[in-house]
Amino acid sequence: MTKIKVTQVRSGIGSTKRQKRTLEALGIKKLHNTIEVETSPQVLGMINKVKHLLRVEE
Repeated sequence: MTKIKVTQVRSGIGSTKRQKRTLEALGIKKLHNTIEVETSPQVLGMINKVKHLLRVEE
């Protein structure tokens, strides 16, 4: 599995509860926080749901 870097670049304040919980499930705690996650269909689906708040790098 490859790893990707995910950074939150926009605030989740105006987002729905579901999108906020998705950010928490990814492990992103605050703005400009970068995490490194394994690529899997589940993780890619979560990233796709909140892609307007994130920057993804390979």
